Amino acid sequence: MSEIERIYTVPLKEAWNAQRYRRSERAITVLKEFVKRHMKAEKVVLDPSVNEAIWARGIKSPPHKIRVKLNKDTEGVVKVTLAEAEDK
Repeated sequence: MSEIERIYTVPLKEAWNAQRYRRSERAITVLKEFVKRHMKAEKVVLDPSVNEAIWARGIKSPPHKIRVKLNKDTEGVVKVTLAEAEDK
């Protein structure tokens, strides 16, 4: 079972400061940094649906924000999933 479970809207606007052909890569990095800072995580594991949501519009134009659900287990590993996928 998860120790802590939270839902966040993560701003990915910082990724738009990167080069045009590295924006989606930068958005993944921004997301992982956000999760580490807010959940005090040692390791972050992204669900493939989160990766697909960021890369859906290609490398040049990732979303400006994404709503995610974070589950932290007792070992300090945080699993990131889409919040909308859990609601359905």
